[in-house]
Amino acid sequence: MLHQHNHPSPASNKSFFIGACINILYVLIEAYFGFVADSLSLLADAGHNLSDVLILLLAWGANLLASVKPTSSHTYGYRRATILAALVSGVTLMVTMILIAIEAIERLNALIEPDSIMIVLVAGSGVIINFATAALFFKSKNYDLNVKGAFLHMIADGLVSLVVVIGGLVIYFTGWLLVDPLLSLIIILVIAYSSWGLLRDSFNLSVDAVPANINLEDIRKYLLSLPDVTEIHDLHVWAMSTTQVALTAHILRNSRQIDDEFLHQATKELKETYGIHHPTIQIENGNCSLRCQD
Repeated sequence: MLHQHNHPSPASNKSFFIGACINILYVLIEAYFGFVADSLSLLADAGHNLSDVLILLLAWGANLLASVKPTSSHTYGYRRATILAALVSGVTLMVTMILIAIEAIERLNALIEPDSIMIVLVAGSGVIINFATAALFFKSKNYDLNVKGAFLHMIADGLVSLVVVIGGLVIYFTGWLLVDPLLSLIIILVIAYSSWGLLRDSFNLSVDAVPANINLEDIRKYLLSLPDVTEIHDLHVWAMSTTQVALTAHILRNSRQIDDEFLHQATKELKETYGIHHPTIQIENGNCSLRCQD
C-alpha cells in the first residue's frame, strides 16, 4: 500500500493581505460618500465591498490554516477549511444580494436625487481598486477554489462599480432618478449568475463529491490498464482542500510480488495526469475472494 503527500502552498497569503487592506480603506471611503451623496447604488456597492472584505479575510485565514501541519487529532491538518471558506463566501454573497434587492425595490417607490458627480468619482475609484485586487489572484484562480472565490468577488465588485459610474453619468445628463435602484437590481442578477458556480462547486466539495475537474471513469480505465490488474473496487475520489484531491482504491493483481515500481509509477501518473495529490492504493492478490464493503 502506498500513499503520497502534497502539502498546500501559502503563496496566496500576501495577495489576501494586500487585497483586504486596500478594500477595507475603500469601503470606509465609499460608505461615507454614499451617505453624503444619498446614493443607494453607491451604498449597495459599499455593502457588497464590505462583505467581500470579510470574505477576503476568511479566505486568508483558511489559507493559513491549510498550511498548519497535521496533528494526532487532525491527521489531515486543517486543509478542509479552504472548502468551508469558499462555501461561506458563496452563501454570503447570495445573502448580500438579497438584502440589496429588498432595499432597491423599496427605493423604487421613494425616488431620491443623489449627487451624481460624487457617485462617478467614488465608484470610478472602486473600478480601479477592485480590478487591481482581482489581478492579485489571477494566476492562482484556476488551481484553488478558495482563491477563485476571492477573484470572482473582486471582479464582481469592479463590474458593480463600473455600472454605478454609468448610472451616475446617466443621472447627471438626464436626471432620470429611477436608474439608481434599477441598476442595483441589474447588478444583483449579474453577480448572482456569475457566482452560482462557486456556490455549487464549494457545496459539492464540502459533501465529498468528486471534484468537477476529475473524470472518475478515466481514472478507473487507467488503473485497469496497468500491468496484471484484473479488477478495481472501493475507488473513491474527494477533495481534501480547494487545491488537493485524494484517492483511495483497492486493486486486484495477478501477481504475488511486492512491486514498488508499479506503485511509484501509478501514483506519479495519477498526480501528473489526473491531478490526484494524495493517492492511496491497496494491492490485493488476484485470487483473493474477499471484498471490502463500501
